[in-house]
Amino acid sequence: MKRKRTVKRLLGMIAPYKLKLVVILLLAIVSVALTLYVPIIIGQGIDLIVGKDAVWFRPLLELLVVLLVVIAITSIVQWILNLLTNKVTFRIVRDIRIQVFVHLEDLPLSYLDNHQSGDIVSRIANDADQLSEGLFMGFTQFFTGLMTIVGTLGFMLSIDWRITLLVVAITPLSFLMAGLMAKRTFMMFKKQSESRAEMTALVESLVDNQKVVQAFSYEQKAEQDFDKINLKLKQNSIKATFYSSVTNPATRFINGLVYTGVGISGAFLAIRGSITVGQLSAFLNYANQYTKPFNEISGVVSELQNALACAERIFDFIDEELEQPDDPLAKELVKGAGQIEFTNVDFSYQRDKPLIQNMNLIAKPGQRIAIVGPTGCGKTTLINLLMRFYELNAGSITIDNQEINSVTRDSLRTSFGMVLQDTWIKEGNIHDNIAYGRPSASRQEVIAAAKKAQAHSFIKRMPNGYDTHIENNGKSLSHGQRQLLCIARVMLLNPAMLILDEATSSIDTMTELRIQKAFEILMQGRTSFIVAHRLSTIRNADLILVMQEGKIIESGNHQELLGQNGFYAKLYQS
Repeated sequence: MKRKRTVKRLLGMIAPYKLKLVVILLLAIVSVALTLYVPIIIGQGIDLIVGKDAVWFRPLLELLVVLLVVIAITSIVQWILNLLTNKVTFRIVRDIRIQVFVHLEDLPLSYLDNHQSGDIVSRIANDADQLSEGLFMGFTQFFTGLMTIVGTLGFMLSIDWRITLLVVAITPLSFLMAGLMAKRTFMMFKKQSESRAEMTALVESLVDNQKVVQAFSYEQKAEQDFDKINLKLKQNSIKATFYSSVTNPATRFINGLVYTGVGISGAFLAIRGSITVGQLSAFLNYANQYTKPFNEISGVVSELQNALACAERIFDFIDEELEQPDDPLAKELVKGAGQIEFTNVDFSYQRDKPLIQNMNLIAKPGQRIAIVGPTGCGKTTLINLLMRFYELNAGSITIDNQEINSVTRDSLRTSFGMVLQDTWIKEGNIHDNIAYGRPSASRQEVIAAAKKAQAHSFIKRMPNGYDTHIENNGKSLSHGQRQLLCIARVMLLNPAMLILDEATSSIDTMTELRIQKAFEILMQGRTSFIVAHRLSTIRNADLILVMQEGKIIESGNHQELLGQNGFYAKLYQS
């Protein structure tokens, strides 16, 4: 049932190219018709060679010219057919890849948090490639193969119905053999795709974190993990290849029976004078051409099973529930004073494991709100809820009396500037990385933002300054340098509100002091949330929220919390 839905959806993706498919079909008919006409010409030529000193040279020469013309036209038609088939195939796969990528951008953060990035990459890259190969073989060999079978039967019937009947009688054995293998092949190719995705995820993880692997001497365990997945992939691949390979020789054996039957029965008919030697030669050619598509189709069936398995994985991904769309009546978040209120907020990542329960919080305009607490207490979760990366289970969050669910996500998120502990640098030059949120920013604006972020000095030392090319994730930069570029990115945006989540965790003390001064200027008049483990960075906050197990257990400024001699005081003194 699921496979039928996959086929139906795949046909839906092919539908926009139905006109080109009609042209492909017509070209295939012409190609097959010309190919099948060749044995007739050859048979007629054989009949012109009656015996010694009895060769009709002039008609034979005329037939040779016709044969050359037919072969030339067939070659041109097949070239155009392959070219057009390639274009259609790659455009269909391009459309699918675009749909997958667009879908990826609209998936909720919860999906990306719970699925390996390597598996997602495998679906977009590897599975789409396998689908492309299967479609290409389907359009070329499957179409032409079916037409060859039908056309050959027609030509054979025109020569002798009795031999044709013998050929048709043996044919169902090929279909039976192919059908028996098709179901098994599909299952094994699906398992092969899943194993390949698992390996891609592991390799990507190890390559991205090679320093950590070596630092903790994890190489041997990594090899064991790789060998385990590789063995599974090997076993699934061998089984998939075995079942797909058995189909072809089995059908070849049946095709051999067909050819033998045609040869023997045709020889007896030729002896009795029912058919000529040339017609027998044409019949043997047709027997070969009739059985050949069965071998090709059996191979195509195996490839199509692989393609369908990959298509199923791709469509499963496309069917993943998207991020809840903005309300149709949602408005743009109007820039206001910046008062933020959490009212009776409940949230948990898993329904059976409560995290934040009945949280109430008021951040006044221009206040600096620091959030502290042990790892896993809900500090970053609070930020995720504020940015609507996750939806609330209950309660509401408002900004200037506007509920965040009633405004567009774009206007909400562009109102905040975020600097996270985990940095993200895209492949490109330094200028483009700083201007990521404002691509239209001038060089002077980018330099001014970099100076505020204390990044200008190290950028000037780079080989080409702001035009220096850096790799994806900025592997050629230190973690501190990457963080400075992320801070410069926010400085350039000059947002209405700020979120600093361990923004200076990887920066040396001297640079941190300078950045703190820049942040002091940036935070003036802006409501700011500061998440930090270093308590020294939040002493000047207007309000400090102390969280534990998803709850605010203490609140106040630095001096007030020390005076309470509670959890915060113990954290600070430790």
